[in-house]
Amino acid sequence: MTDRSPSNAGGATDTTAVCARGLGKSYGDTVAVRDLSFDAEAGEVMGLLGPNGAGKTTTIKMLTTLLPMDEGSATIVGLDVAARPDAVRRVIGLAGQSAAIDEKLTARENLEMFGRLYKIPGGERRQRIDHLVDRFDLGEFVDRIAETYSGGQRRRLDVVASLIAAPPVLFLDEPTTGLDPRSRTELWDEIADLAAQGTAVVLTTQYLEEADRLSDRIVIIDEGVMKASGTSAELKEDLERDVLEVHVTTGTDLARAVEVAGRVASGVSSDPADAGLQIPLKDGSGQSLAVLRELDAEGISISDFQLRRPTLDDVFLTLTATGGDR
Repeated sequence: MTDRSPSNAGGATDTTAVCARGLGKSYGDTVAVRDLSFDAEAGEVMGLLGPNGAGKTTTIKMLTTLLPMDEGSATIVGLDVAARPDAVRRVIGLAGQSAAIDEKLTARENLEMFGRLYKIPGGERRQRIDHLVDRFDLGEFVDRIAETYSGGQRRRLDVVASLIAAPPVLFLDEPTTGLDPRSRTELWDEIADLAAQGTAVVLTTQYLEEADRLSDRIVIIDEGVMKASGTSAELKEDLERDVLEVHVTTGTDLARAVEVAGRVASGVSSDPADAGLQIPLKDGSGQSLAVLRELDAEGISISDFQLRRPTLDDVFLTLTATGGDR
């Protein structure tokens, strides 16, 4: 993989909203994050991807002053996170994995509470709340107590609450987890709109479709270490291979098909749910013909096949391994 990390990219610029350098965090003997560096520019969505336990949430907590860094440094719009935590909190918004709203208050009352915490003057605070209610379509439930909300409504309010102070930097830690597809798509549109208006968004997610659609740049980490960074297109291109998808007629043929395909290509994987094989190929057309001929020669019946370019899923699975929650 091509390394496009900030250490090789010339460092921060005048438009850099988030600048992380050499971040490190350990819990006893367990290393959660090690030597992690990246930037997020104003007006872009920076996707931070990794499996459970990769260190995504730990990274967000360090950048938002919720956890001290053991190593490294970070700035948010030029403010040193370690030296000026109070100033940093005034220029960021954070929607964590758990909703921060008060279930016994209405949406409007929750926004009022957050506005007071940010010490926004009364008149400006009311104008800001009215603007957010209108912009994010909260009107249908704004005066109902939050415990009556659907998951999508609750999550939308949580994100809106993080915007009450109009922060230049927004951190979203798996913001669409648990949402239905419609609510997820609506929130995607809102995140893209925020970036278009100049907000720097740092987004952690396990939904690769979400990262592919929203992120201007992506950082993939596993076990606290950066594995790759770049645009979605760059990461896919860096795999330097195509993928042959083959579906056999019966599940009983699947294990034998994996063995046969392995004679021609390495890294063959299978999915018993649909009797399918995923076969990475360096020489796409030539190797694909060789695989299909081998399968035919062994009498393995194929229901369909296709040769395709790599997806972000392929990148993710190539670079990461499953770990425990951290």
